[in-house]
Amino acid sequence: MNWIELDIFTTTEGIEPLTGSLLGMGINGFVIKDAQDFEEFLNDKTINWDYIDDDLMGLKNCETTVTVYLPENGQGLENLEAIKAELRALKSRDESDSFGRLEYELKNVREEDWANNWKQYFKPLTVGEKLLIKPSWERADDNESRKILEIDPASSFGTGQHNTTQLCLELIEKYIGEGDTLLDLGCGSGILSIAAVLLGAESVKAVDIDENSVKIARENAQKNNIAKERYCAYCGNIIEDENLVRQLGSGYSVVCANIVADVLIAMSERFRPFLADNGTLVVSGIIDSRKDEVLDVISTQGFELIEVREKEDWVAAAFRAL
Repeated sequence: MNWIELDIFTTTEGIEPLTGSLLGMGINGFVIKDAQDFEEFLNDKTINWDYIDDDLMGLKNCETTVTVYLPENGQGLENLEAIKAELRALKSRDESDSFGRLEYELKNVREEDWANNWKQYFKPLTVGEKLLIKPSWERADDNESRKILEIDPASSFGTGQHNTTQLCLELIEKYIGEGDTLLDLGCGSGILSIAAVLLGAESVKAVDIDENSVKIARENAQKNNIAKERYCAYCGNIIEDENLVRQLGSGYSVVCANIVADVLIAMSERFRPFLADNGTLVVSGIIDSRKDEVLDVISTQGFELIEVREKEDWVAAAFRAL
């Protein structure tokens, strides 16, 4: 397998929140290059050396960098979009600019070239018992009995390739009913909320912190012939924006959130007011090592855990609103 090297530029103060976010996405391997650490190494009087390589000395003045390695395939592209979304979220929370520029560079490949090669990675995919997810350039069988969800790769997370998305779709399929309403928090491409309509939801609302994701979600809903009155998408941060929370309203049959562990925890107090009594909360994007922590926090917010599903170190769960 080929690997793509991704450099993320930050500061010494930004290392911990950035690597914490990467760990929350299941990215456990990364390399940190930090001038401050190297300065401390140079000043350590307990170490003796006769020679330090010039390349190593170059670390004295380097910009703090966290390097990760992504597989050069569809999963890697999904990871890249998730990282980009998390960098935007970190930057929005960094009011004092202490985390640096939080920009990235790809090595070994141009991002446009990688994205344009999606066709070799993205094939029709069956999820659960009722859904077939496919890109526009692939034809479905004329006798296909599944609901066809058409979605093309774009600069937004969510094409169905990632385990977290598949787990979430399976739970939505199980718990959504005819005429239900759904709220999709952190919608990305809109795949979850679009699937909910195809599976029988009367109407859905979708929210994302990134304006481009909201735009793409609306376009994907239109591509799947969903009327505008049934699909509303909003840009904003429900953790901080009380006006947005009021605008979204309450009484939903299902609320779903496929995000990382730390954001799910931060959102946990918001979930219950959105839901009708006995409504269902579906959460995903949880790496196995954070499972108990996340599920325990959500359970204290007026929920009963009713189901947990796992796939290759990723966890999704469904809760009933009490």
